[in-house]
Amino acid sequence: MLVVNVKELHKDFDKVKALDDVSFHIKRSEVFGLLGPDGAGKTTLLRILAGVMKATSGTVEILGQDITTNIEAAKHQIGYLPQKFSLYPDLTVMENIDFYCRLYKISQRESRARKNHLLEFSRLGPYTNRRTRYLSGGMKQKLALACALIHTPQLLILDEPTTGIDPISRREFWQILYDLLFEGVTIIIATPYMDEAERVSRVGLLYNGKILKCDRPEGLKKEFKNDLAEIITNNNRLTKNLLQKNFGTENVVFFGDKLHLKIVDFKNDTRLLKEILKKAGIEIISLEKIIPDLEDIFIDVIS
Repeated sequence: MLVVNVKELHKDFDKVKALDDVSFHIKRSEVFGLLGPDGAGKTTLLRILAGVMKATSGTVEILGQDITTNIEAAKHQIGYLPQKFSLYPDLTVMENIDFYCRLYKISQRESRARKNHLLEFSRLGPYTNRRTRYLSGGMKQKLALACALIHTPQLLILDEPTTGIDPISRREFWQILYDLLFEGVTIIIATPYMDEAERVSRVGLLYNGKILKCDRPEGLKKEFKNDLAEIITNNNRLTKNLLQKNFGTENVVFFGDKLHLKIVDFKNDTRLLKEILKKAGIEIISLEKIIPDLEDIFIDVIS
């Protein structure tokens, strides 16, 4: 069953095209990832899916309801966690949850069971009386997630929910998301983290308002037809300049303290690479053939 079906979606801000002919679908109990740089259109797309922004043209169906013409028809089925979620810092964990129960007009009898479930689910049970301002970043995001789930939505929309929180909290947050899948919740998540994008069912590569590719992470990797070399030298900056002259500017990219070089044949091309660097007096510390990750794929697609 399709939970989300987006067709030919456009969003213009004056003369700027924020979204340009975007089409994709999401099946029930999928985690669909949106991967792209700042300004790619991720937040705009998620706000349209959540019904808080209108599209210029195109259609968005949520659980069979066209929300571009009638958002109220599906709004109660959507949980939305924007980048800046409006928790109240002077309220306790429980008071924030109670507020959202009232906001969604959930009866006291229903809310009691839901609150207990979500507190256990989010591991926030021991902190119900703690004021939100004193929670860690990871705990605040868990509370925000609990508030977004209080009305038991079938679709959960998350806009970079783990940005700025520590790795342990990120891992715990993702475990909660996986647990939600067993309850039949469908998730769409925008993330700037490549390791998180590896965890999704399918990922859409969004750039300049367009979805350039959409597939399972392993499917996207299979489309990478070249060999990939990872290089560390005693002068990476000069190495990059030399390799760009000989292999093409778009084929050499910095990855932290390493260089990734896209080549046709690892054995033959690295022989040439070694000759170039030896002639320049550059020492090779490490040179190996690697499997491309999603960041390599993304750079390859947009270059």
